[in-house]
Amino acid sequence: MDTLGCGFLALNFPECTKHLGPLVEGTKVPYGARVPGTSYILDHIKAAWDIGCMIRWLDFNDTWLAAEWGHPSDNLGGILAVADYLSQKYSAEGGDPLVMRDVLEAMIKAHEIQGVLALENSYNRVGLDHVLLVRVATTAVVTQMMGGDRDQTLAAVSQAWVDGSSLRTYRHAPNTGSRKSWAAGDATSRGVRLADISLRGEMGVPGALSAKIWGFYDVSFKGKAFKFQRPFTAYVMENILFKISFPAEFHSQTACEAAQKLHPQIKDKLDSIERIEITTHESAIRIISKEGELNNPADRDHCLQYMTAVVLGFGDLKAEYYEDSFHKCHPVIDELRSKMFVKEDERYSREYHEPDKRSIANAIEVYFKDGSPPVGESCEYPLGHKRRRDEGFPILERKFMTNLKAHFEPEQANQIYDVCQNQASLEKMPVHEFMNKMVIS
Repeated sequence: MDTLGCGFLALNFPECTKHLGPLVEGTKVPYGARVPGTSYILDHIKAAWDIGCMIRWLDFNDTWLAAEWGHPSDNLGGILAVADYLSQKYSAEGGDPLVMRDVLEAMIKAHEIQGVLALENSYNRVGLDHVLLVRVATTAVVTQMMGGDRDQTLAAVSQAWVDGSSLRTYRHAPNTGSRKSWAAGDATSRGVRLADISLRGEMGVPGALSAKIWGFYDVSFKGKAFKFQRPFTAYVMENILFKISFPAEFHSQTACEAAQKLHPQIKDKLDSIERIEITTHESAIRIISKEGELNNPADRDHCLQYMTAVVLGFGDLKAEYYEDSFHKCHPVIDELRSKMFVKEDERYSREYHEPDKRSIANAIEVYFKDGSPPVGESCEYPLGHKRRRDEGFPILERKFMTNLKAHFEPEQANQIYDVCQNQASLEKMPVHEFMNKMVIS
């Protein structure tokens, strides 16, 4: 529900929708996969690209934080496109269609593959982007969905590693840009393509990781082999982090929650603020602490200071608040940013990695020019954390309905919501029937 909802909300942004649709206008594809919330019927490789793009566009879908970061629900692009294609094809040929339980099980597997690979292995420290793991996870899962046996799946996954990785440079100043919003769609689509290639009998690359000089470990990972903290079960899906309150890079979610609590106390005193101290964890400092000019929305939604300043000043953070039009009209944002100082708390950094905690802590302290007592708030576990499931799930469902209503007519929005609310009937529903409910004619 949440992953699709994030995609529906993104369809309101022309910078996203300009990327969607067939590569050749007017193309007709037998058993073509639908792109939810649109009228597009595409081959399953391009459909995977489009679904993955819209899911990730607003940086609002689920997150996994460990030695590496990422967004495992990005894999739904490939999973859903392949499932829709296969379900239609099998049904038309008189066989049993895929059902939504197959989609949910594939999501659990993809989450687990991407997440376990990220637990002990930091790709960002060698300059590589985490969408590499989306490509690997999608390749593995959709090869199996498409009928691949063990050898074919191994061959496909080896090809995914041989592809190497995108550089993280498009996520960091001075190169931050909108590629980070479509990179996951590109990765999940590539996974589908590699699955198709391998199922046609293409040989694998047995030493893709370990070959001396030419393998991934030596070329891209400084000669280190991967480490594994735990076996593949369902740990990642059970502990996934949901972005419930704010469309913001996840290391900042607790800073935004703390800022929202502070807003009523300082909203009438913004001019009298002398300095703002943000205490955070090492990963947040390395990834999203930024000073100076921010060039575009993609730059702003990965800036800890920008996101905190917006919530301190306005009490909320919406996707529209990253746009140039909002930023230019509110100079108070950069005024607050100029007063911010970011520092690390070693406990925050340590507990960020502890398996039984996995906190994402931030604290804010605001000091005033007139000498009045400072005010502060801290938050160690965001609303989307496993420790706050009972509190978070009802709000997550409301987020889904809000996103549905932002794109669909009320009757269609209610039908989609009702289908998703009944797990037993949803699991039995053929995938192509589920996809029919999200078509815009």
